[in-house]
Amino acid sequence: MLTKWGQALDKTNVLPEYPRPQFRRSNCEILNGEWDYAITALTQLVPPERFEGSILVPFSPESELSGVGRTLKPNECLWYRKQLEAPLGFDANTEDLILHFGAVDQFAEVRLNGVTLMHHAGGFLPFSVVLSDTFVNGIPNELVVRVRDESDTASWSRGKQSSKPGGIWYTPQSGIWQTVWLERAPKRRIETVVITPQFDQSAVDLTVWTNCGGAGVLNLLGNETVFVSGTPLRLSMEGFTPWTPEDPKLYEFTMTFERDFVESYFAMRKCAVERDEAGVPRLFLNNEPYFHNGVLDQGYWPDGLLTPPSDEAMVYDIELMKSLGFNTLRKHIKIEPLRWYYHCDRLGMLVWQDMVNGGGKYKTGTITLPLIFGNAHKDSDYAYFAREEVRGREAYYRELHETVSLLYNSPSIVMWVPFNEGWGQFDANKAVDAIRSIDATRTIDHASGWHDQKGGDVKSLHVYYKAYRYKGDSYGRAEVLSEFGGYSHHIPEHSFSQKEFGYKRLPSKEALTQAFEKLYAREVIPAKAKGLSAAIYTQLSDVEQETNGFVTYDRAVVKMDEERVRAVNAQLSDAKQAVADTAQTVSEVTSEPAAEQPEA
Repeated sequence: MLTKWGQALDKTNVLPEYPRPQFRRSNCEILNGEWDYAITALTQLVPPERFEGSILVPFSPESELSGVGRTLKPNECLWYRKQLEAPLGFDANTEDLILHFGAVDQFAEVRLNGVTLMHHAGGFLPFSVVLSDTFVNGIPNELVVRVRDESDTASWSRGKQSSKPGGIWYTPQSGIWQTVWLERAPKRRIETVVITPQFDQSAVDLTVWTNCGGAGVLNLLGNETVFVSGTPLRLSMEGFTPWTPEDPKLYEFTMTFERDFVESYFAMRKCAVERDEAGVPRLFLNNEPYFHNGVLDQGYWPDGLLTPPSDEAMVYDIELMKSLGFNTLRKHIKIEPLRWYYHCDRLGMLVWQDMVNGGGKYKTGTITLPLIFGNAHKDSDYAYFAREEVRGREAYYRELHETVSLLYNSPSIVMWVPFNEGWGQFDANKAVDAIRSIDATRTIDHASGWHDQKGGDVKSLHVYYKAYRYKGDSYGRAEVLSEFGGYSHHIPEHSFSQKEFGYKRLPSKEALTQAFEKLYAREVIPAKAKGLSAAIYTQLSDVEQETNGFVTYDRAVVKMDEERVRAVNAQLSDAKQAVADTAQTVSEVTSEPAAEQPEA
């Protein structure tokens, strides 16, 4: 099942855009395209003598766009092979060649010319390796990547991949699934920059790190300032324009260190939970109450699975939701390519970032029954949450630290979500402390849905099978409706499966639009007036058997009346230019009887 971007894909120019927009160098060679591949028994530790064919990187072998269409099993390993030559102008005396992987699911071993350079664990996070010491200039060098993936048979982070996909669980995938690229960089170079906007002080804090110490020059707004590696630097932003979804102002700056030159950007914004004039805890943006009106975003594609078929495809999803009047995307159980966050930064979209779940086999009583009965369980009970394995818990915290550090500079991210619906949840309040030790600038939804441990910044509710009514929180947190809706309209000719999964089935576009209007008018809009701070509707697109998206899985058909969705969302907007007197409209619709119970 192809999207229009998959149909137009040029195999010689796959996802060619620069992969790291917030840390840009000019010397980059995208390695996406045709690679050799083979699948062998897990016991095989050396590359096979013969490879089976070609695979289109960075699409997983399970995806249609890869050209393979085969599922890697836990008792198998996947081999990649590609010939590399030095980029034009490469100087081995003064430069390094750095090989970057956006993400490889799940365990990767990287070899060059028969020498193992590194091992990496974790299927959703980037990694890199310096090739220079093993690379031979002037001849083809053989790059080999060996991958294994235990998927949901072990406790490692896996997201929504399942060996038995169906309902809310999706096709498993493996191997390289984000851009691979080769970068020329000076041996003495900038390694990273940490950016913290100080909104109330009209300033920005920047700490630049090099791999060798020393000092360089930072250029912001035409002013040059000397930085010292690892030393925090505070620069004035007097008279700055605040970043909002309505006006996503970005500030460009550059860093120069000896022969290295890096471009970046940031924004001035502040997110917090504060009390409004009536004393009600709410989500604030830039010191004012700001309602997070959003949708759940799985980030799956019928032709690429976790991999978007093009940069334009990512932009389409974000712009479609903005055009419908939403200002928030909850990135659900997935870490996207960095370009996705860049588009949210520049287009103006708040992001709630979920951590990727792991653990053992989940129990129905733990992850499903709370949907009906609303019970919470202490998450120090590791057996109850399928978190007995120590190495899985350790891996979770390692990846949590890497995730927060990776995305720290992105202004669009305003909420961290360490756990969802008890999927491998454990010690959620310790996770809050771990996040705050890295990032004290954003809010945290510590246990989205249920199994509330009374921590974090929000009381987070998932409501599907009953009407939602605002109650507030006795612990001083803002109340958010972090999942709800999920209304399904199945369009067979644009569906991945003939099976239909959703929380209420509607037979037509008109019926679906009416149901959406009533749901918001009866439950969400009145609750916002009382104190509800966010509403995250399920979901952006259909995904496999789930047919509860605003748009079909192939992104070909928007399933609701767009103008009427915009009219609903306008009633929730806190943006000054969008606020209107809608009291009469709300009163007219909410005077109807209580909402009917959604169908299963």
